[in-house]
Amino acid sequence: MKAIILAGGLGTRLRPLTDTIPKPLLPVQGKPIMQYAVENLAKYGFREIILGISYHADKIKEYFGDGSKFGVKLEYSLEKTPLGTGGAVRQAATNAGDEFVLVWGDNLSDVDIGVLRAVHHQSDCWITMTLTPRDDVENFGVAVLDKDKIIGFVEKPARDQSPSKLINAGVFVIKKIALDILPEGVSSIEKQCLESLAVQGRIGAYRHLGQWFPTDTIAKYELAQREFKV
Repeated sequence: MKAIILAGGLGTRLRPLTDTIPKPLLPVQGKPIMQYAVENLAKYGFREIILGISYHADKIKEYFGDGSKFGVKLEYSLEKTPLGTGGAVRQAATNAGDEFVLVWGDNLSDVDIGVLRAVHHQSDCWITMTLTPRDDVENFGVAVLDKDKIIGFVEKPARDQSPSKLINAGVFVIKKIALDILPEGVSSIEKQCLESLAVQGRIGAYRHLGQWFPTDTIAKYELAQREFKV
């Protein structure tokens, strides 16, 4: 099985830090953010990883190279024009096989991808999504669950009205057939794939109780720098 790391965002909420450095290369405890994702995948036996890149793509390629220094083989999927998360995943998945792991490249976590895959293969779901608990649900999209299936999402609910405390942690196992729902060109995997397939009962849930730090704002990035444990 191959893995895809999506890392093409502009990092606009991290400016001026990302004016000259792409978000995946911002350092946390001496390593670029995305290196932790690559190393975690390698830890669970992944040897072929596709990096979906766009902004400052040359700098990402220069740092990661062919992946040999991380014990993996890296391929690159370059967004020449913005495709949205859905379009970027569709493009990167062209050579990913019938099933793959997808990781958001701007989160720091220690998700057990071995257990995630086992949970996925015990179900009939097209996608298994990693969820992680948060108290500040008003800042995230929150999953609505029916036992071990995700049946919907509520965007940034009030704490006293939230259907759960579980949010999308950005690590998935995906059957390629799930991407057929996306249109050609620009699309959102969250809005046009995950929301639709949740209603159809096609998305399973895997609960991650370990570390998880988003880095999409300067405040969150600084928190990750202080608290993420290598």
